[in-house]
Amino acid sequence: MGSRLYVALIHYPVIDKNGQIIASAVTNLDLHDIARACRTYGVAGYYIVTPLEDQIRLVKRILDHWTTGAGARYNPKRHQALELIRVEATVEAAAHDIAHIHGRRPKIVATTARRHNGGLAHRRLRAMLAEPTPVMLALGTAWGLCDGFMDAADHILEPLKGAETYNHLSVRSAAAILLDRLLGDRN
Repeated sequence: MGSRLYVALIHYPVIDKNGQIIASAVTNLDLHDIARACRTYGVAGYYIVTPLEDQIRLVKRILDHWTTGAGARYNPKRHQALELIRVEATVEAAAHDIAHIHGRRPKIVATTARRHNGGLAHRRLRAMLAEPTPVMLALGTAWGLCDGFMDAADHILEPLKGAETYNHLSVRSAAAILLDRLLGDRN
């Protein structure tokens, strides 16, 4: 069986700049750019998690255009990337879908830009991907995943660290860096 890594872009429950739990809006760029990174690195699937019906309809409309509509004929490479996307209303529904595919529940690994003690090292997660249990890498939108989500996750991945103290990457950039660290060629 191929890759056991799944990426989930979480739009709820996330926090706003004031720390309040919100549901964030889906962005076209996140759909396209993260799907392209997922396809490049051989990710098994890319979930968009939002409970908002209007956002679910928006994602489906965008996917229809690029996977079966005029966009599929215009840009077949984009079609190959976007066909990885699945939309679910909850993380639990995405985990259930992955469990159905693999016969076991995925380990949920939350990501954060916030510093904390005891985070799972990238090299350890890379090693975990060789194990039979699938892994869902949860990426937060807005200002990140809420504390309740983080507490319920199986692991919290150590944050990316740049050369400066500024640490507010776009989720698209963070996803690409993480996928390269986890699945990139190390030769």
